[in-house]
Amino acid sequence: MPNFTAPIPLAVYVHLPWCVRKCPYCDFNSHAATGPLPEAAYVDALLADLEHELPGVWGRRVDTVFIGGGTPSLFSPEAIERLLAGLRARLPLRPDAEITLEANPGSVEAGRYAELRAAGITRLSIGVQSFDDDQLGRLGRIHGRREAMRAAEAAHAAGYPDGFNLDLMYGLEQQTPATALADLAIAIDLEPAHLSHYQLTLEPNTLFHARPPVLPDDDTVADIEAACRARLEARGYERYEISAYAQPGRRCRHNLNYWEFGDYLGLGAGAHGKRTDPHAGEIRRTRKARNPRDYLETAPRGTAGHEETVPEAELPFEFLLNALRLIDGVPAPLYAERTGLALEALEVPLATARARGLLEADPQRLRASAHGLQFVNDLLQLFMTPR
Repeated sequence: MPNFTAPIPLAVYVHLPWCVRKCPYCDFNSHAATGPLPEAAYVDALLADLEHELPGVWGRRVDTVFIGGGTPSLFSPEAIERLLAGLRARLPLRPDAEITLEANPGSVEAGRYAELRAAGITRLSIGVQSFDDDQLGRLGRIHGRREAMRAAEAAHAAGYPDGFNLDLMYGLEQQTPATALADLAIAIDLEPAHLSHYQLTLEPNTLFHARPPVLPDDDTVADIEAACRARLEARGYERYEISAYAQPGRRCRHNLNYWEFGDYLGLGAGAHGKRTDPHAGEIRRTRKARNPRDYLETAPRGTAGHEETVPEAELPFEFLLNALRLIDGVPAPLYAERTGLALEALEVPLATARARGLLEADPQRLRASAHGLQFVNDLLQLFMTPR
């Protein structure tokens, strides 16, 4: 049975599922708003959901909160403030807790950035995706380049203590290294504390999967990624995860908790959670009803969620799936702390990974090599349990 000997950090993820329009590449649990948002009822449901989760986390302090979606910035600052007040009344948040909210750069939302800061948000994550108007049109975005730039300027002016993040895609239709670098140059000049730079992929159950655009070939995408990585590092951004860059000291603490296999409560329609029970020697996964209407109905009754124990045989892969995305990897002892299992049991796949040049030889760290980061799926395959 897994044996947990160290405290596991705890975070909270809150899902607000509504957006103005569903983007053709988006596979998240998001729903186009067809009328006024049920803000009050939904915040009530979130807090009721939390009440039912509390017995599993009594006495544990929350390090970070992330409000994702959907487009959470569609909710009024008053609703966000009531949500955060409700969280603080029920959970001990550390005084310097990082509290992130995802936002789109539409003019309405950007006008709320200062109020969201006053409501308790400490970090904003803005879904820009591109500063090229043609690309934004292809991506189905409802903002343009000017709105995106104004949104970043408004985030600067609001003075978020933990800064702001820009989401930027690459590997877009007809994109070249030169046009990708031009896009990135605008983002860098706006001086975000953090930049999520990730490749457009065609996910199942999306419009792009059903009607795929013609994307650059693999060699072009590799050239784009390499050129953009070099530009970001030259401008002082540290690559600390496969798709994440930050100014020194400005890494996203909430996402680090995921990658380091910490615990998190998942509140809201379609939200997932992970909770370690050291007394039972178990790690449990939770997921909530996906449909917002179902969630609003079931959360107050405590029936919105489904819980299951992660089989012990799946824990090595789940841990490494996250940890090996980090450029510096993780200290080797963290494996036993977060899974409750002995690292020695992975001696054979670890040796194979190192022999193939996918994993660094340092026995004190679990760290993918530069080659392993390029072929991370091949690396992870070594730790999958046959079914």
